[in-house]
Amino acid sequence: MDRLTSLAVFVAAVEEGSFAAAARRFGLSPAMAGKHVSAIETEVHARLLQRSTRQLSLTDAGLLYYERCKQILEAYDEAVREAGDIQTSARGTLRIAAPATFGEMHVSGIVARYLTDNPYVNAEVLLGDHYTDLLDIRVDVAIRIGRLTRSQSVTRRLAPCRMVLCASPNWLAQNGTPCKPEDLHDAPRLAFSEAVSEGNWTLIDAQQQAFTLKGPCRLLANNTQFLVASALAGMGIVYAPTFVLGEHIRRKTLIPLLPGYTPSELVIQAVYPSALHIPAKVRHFVDYLAQAFGDNPPWDKPE
Repeated sequence: MDRLTSLAVFVAAVEEGSFAAAARRFGLSPAMAGKHVSAIETEVHARLLQRSTRQLSLTDAGLLYYERCKQILEAYDEAVREAGDIQTSARGTLRIAAPATFGEMHVSGIVARYLTDNPYVNAEVLLGDHYTDLLDIRVDVAIRIGRLTRSQSVTRRLAPCRMVLCASPNWLAQNGTPCKPEDLHDAPRLAFSEAVSEGNWTLIDAQQQAFTLKGPCRLLANNTQFLVASALAGMGIVYAPTFVLGEHIRRKTLIPLLPGYTPSELVIQAVYPSALHIPAKVRHFVDYLAQAFGDNPPWDKPE
């Protein structure tokens, strides 16, 4: 028999004064209610209720057991209420994973706004460019950029991740402005070493023909901001998302190259460990992200 049900039936029998009344509360027969209580008495090796044709009365052991059962059932009901509250209202600790540069530049402000609007939520943010299993690091939601593995199938699209090829005005003044991809075959590349998706330096022309740049890799780094600083210093050409380069392009400190060619486009997504019973704190936070980004994210808009 289910022990929790047996405890509840026992408490109901004490409060109602009969097995029949307790049985009605749980949709049982009086005989089944009696079996639940008998099972408890067998387990504890003690008589808990004195039975007569007119009433039930507690033994000394039964009184102690009844008081403890009340506490157990109240604690269980409170646990159920708390779990339900987490599902319907935003509360608890929200663990977020995000790529390092994207998180610093575009997620931190959203987290701050979300926490201000949701005073019962705390956040723990993990920034890094390695894809790790969400269950292994106990993350509620991760922001991923690029192509995902099949195991990460519970996703919500947040925004496009548009790539752009850039160089500094000084580099262009010394090396000339390229007109076609072949002009960059010998150009020193500043490359991101932690790229997850393939085709990281691919350009597509108007006829949908793809060109992959394979010039010498002058600098490898696992941080996009470091590569941007190197490009600003005139070390070579950088291929990075517009969410990193957009501000530099607007200021003309970096110049987009080969405007007649379209770079690969990736996707920024929210990833959940499971689609079942997503807590309110997660659903509300992802709504914040989707509203802040969208198909025309702020980093792609001209000033």
